[in-house]
Amino acid sequence: MQNLHHGQTDTPELVDPASRAFRNLLDRLAPTDATVLIVGETGTGKEVVARYLHHHSPRRHQPFLAVNCGALSESLAEAELFGHEKGAFTGAAQSRPGWFEAAEGGTLLLDEIGELSMALQVKLLRVLQEREITRVGSRKPVRINVRVIAATHVDLLQAIRERRFREDLWYRLNIAAVELPPLRQRREDIPVLASHFLALYARRLGRPTRRLAPETLDALVEYSWPGNVRELENTLHNAVLLSKEEIITPDQLRLNVYAEKTPRAHPQDDIAEVLQRLLVGGQPQAWQHVTRTLLNSALSLCDGNQTQAAAMLGISRNTLRTQLANQGVIRPRRKPAGAAIAFVPQGRELRIGYQKFGNLGMLKARQTLEQALAPLNVDVLWSEFPAGPQLLHALQHHDIDFGATGEVPPIFAQASGSSLQYVAWEPPAPDSVALVVPQTSSIRAPEDLRGKRIAVNRGSNVHWLLMQLLDEAGLSQDEVRIVYTPPRIPLTPSDYRAVDAWMMWDPLLSDALSEGTLRVVANGQRRVNNHLFYLASREWAGQNQDVMPLLLAALQQSGQFIDRERRQAAALLAGELNLSAAALEQALARRSHQTQTMDSQIVREQQRIADRFYALGLIPTPVRIRDAVWQSPVPLAVDQH
Repeated sequence: MQNLHHGQTDTPELVDPASRAFRNLLDRLAPTDATVLIVGETGTGKEVVARYLHHHSPRRHQPFLAVNCGALSESLAEAELFGHEKGAFTGAAQSRPGWFEAAEGGTLLLDEIGELSMALQVKLLRVLQEREITRVGSRKPVRINVRVIAATHVDLLQAIRERRFREDLWYRLNIAAVELPPLRQRREDIPVLASHFLALYARRLGRPTRRLAPETLDALVEYSWPGNVRELENTLHNAVLLSKEEIITPDQLRLNVYAEKTPRAHPQDDIAEVLQRLLVGGQPQAWQHVTRTLLNSALSLCDGNQTQAAAMLGISRNTLRTQLANQGVIRPRRKPAGAAIAFVPQGRELRIGYQKFGNLGMLKARQTLEQALAPLNVDVLWSEFPAGPQLLHALQHHDIDFGATGEVPPIFAQASGSSLQYVAWEPPAPDSVALVVPQTSSIRAPEDLRGKRIAVNRGSNVHWLLMQLLDEAGLSQDEVRIVYTPPRIPLTPSDYRAVDAWMMWDPLLSDALSEGTLRVVANGQRRVNNHLFYLASREWAGQNQDVMPLLLAALQQSGQFIDRERRQAAALLAGELNLSAAALEQALARRSHQTQTMDSQIVREQQRIADRFYALGLIPTPVRIRDAVWQSPVPLAVDQH
């Protein structure tokens, strides 16, 4: 699918249905500022696709820059991306902007994003969330206006499982995914591409037009093309260059048939192998080198928080500080003889997991929570998540302290051993979840789902709605094909072909319906309540009893703003979500955002859902909701509407 016209006449046009669908997808993505993740093997044309998106966007008259993340040296990668100030490090004789500043107003392609170090992944995540960079050697943030497109040949999900790539960065990059199939999976394109490259290089080299013998074309079609389109182009360039005859025969092709017979290796990072190479190679001060790298990596991943870094390494904070002192990173603690140890209060952190749509998204956009917690010396750190199950996973693994999600993810989290507490809730919104299908679909009622493929985000509120719909239609889970998939924005042509129906929630639901391509078969009315819950880490809630009342008060004030100034709230969120303000206003109107503390009725409703999931075998252990309800040590001044 690399063959896209982007302002050059050297690009062929393909007219098969798959290529047209792919072109339509790019034409939908190009005018937006959405971050795009392009995935494909080496040589499939990832940069060509990125250039197409840029040249068909409002940014077309601004710079398009591409940086190969795999070619950045680890020591200078941060300065290359974000720039540096004079004297920031040895050799920094003058200030210099980085790639982000150089691409101001335009598009920056981060090629081979999977090769970035974990430390830089943290910094890149902050840049994507805050839209600002800080040069090396400076503390002054610089606002940026750059569209980011990422590309990789690496399986990032596998890299996440191997802890080589951050899951939260993947979700931030994967707002819109474009998958480029390898050439061997679209052999029907080879004759068109071959004809194009023959004409192109005959013209460039000033040679007569060359033609392929039938057996030559057969050889091209049969070859596996490990180097994809790039290898095909190079092969035909070489053939035109060296051929003296009009007809090119198979003998004139330089095909790497030996590489084709030898499976390519996919080496995995192996700590033991790396350490053995260090030792065998006589690495000087190997212990110091490995220890320093381990400490620096943990601190970078935790943004310098020593307590979190120590927990990640499985050591105490005192042990961590001792090692840092040994490495010369911090000064050793020296205490005069007989002197008492003075207690110096440290600033606290509130790490919030949020989705851009809703109360927490509005709190972040308006920055009112930071103001409310400033007197308590509490710093607020925000981490964005695409949906509840992913947010609860972060809460369970102590990556965040507080967050909001629907009524089902907390049940799955508790069944997996997560130590969470229900803090507050918002009224039901059954219209905000629905089963949707294309307008042309034959599915008209839940009964028509038999044998159909249904996409659902596992452990989400729409998962609960699907169970209710199947029960209503008298269908078991075995009579449909449930496809568990993470949330995707927007749905792509490959998504449409992959399944027959989607379980969808707001604001994606309102946005999809506004385009007119989908219709609702059934929503949550009289089926599910679709409450929203605010949840905290049990440990954090116990240690920050003074923060919780201010947090809940800020949530209630934000909810009142949304319900009272819905149009203004939608406009604020539209820029964050890259969705239309009209669709967001409709989505906001479907629910009340008034925060309420937990009560016995809502606990009973949650317990019924938990019991149902356990009976269906979807969670491994029974869950007792009442045990996870946070109890305030003092009455809260939060209105009960």
